[in-house]
Amino acid sequence: MLNNLFKSKSNEEVPDNNTQIIHRISTMKLTDMRSYVRNSLKDFPVCETGLKEVMRILVDYIKIDDMPSKKKKAFDLVILIAKNNKITIDTVEYIQKFLENNKDLIYAYDREFKEIYESRLDDALNMALQNIEEITKLQNKMHVLGE
Repeated sequence: MLNNLFKSKSNEEVPDNNTQIIHRISTMKLTDMRSYVRNSLKDFPVCETGLKEVMRILVDYIKIDDMPSKKKKAFDLVILIAKNNKITIDTVEYIQKFLENNKDLIYAYDREFKEIYESRLDDALNMALQNIEEITKLQNKMHVLGE
């Protein structure tokens, strides 16, 4: 009886892995997120949940009056996420939402600083969609083969 009591109490105190990942990413700055996405943090490997959380945060992260360096870091981070092999369809949806929400901001940044982030972000999104398609094909093939 005491074991059951202690087991239920310990389960309540220890958050699941996804909650830990979400909490840790929510406290990161853009530079830390970039290190995470590049898998440079030795004690915190990149995962599907983490990429999704970083993208969820980025959707409404930048504002029109933010410093250009912050905008550039956010754009580069979205491109890095789109190229990552652990990307999921949920993450791709967040990338699409990011592009929709920041369309005018991206356009203005490109015009002001003579950059091509608009096309680079579109290309990254298309590449992410192709990666998702390839992953799905591979999973279906493995399912048919019984693995």
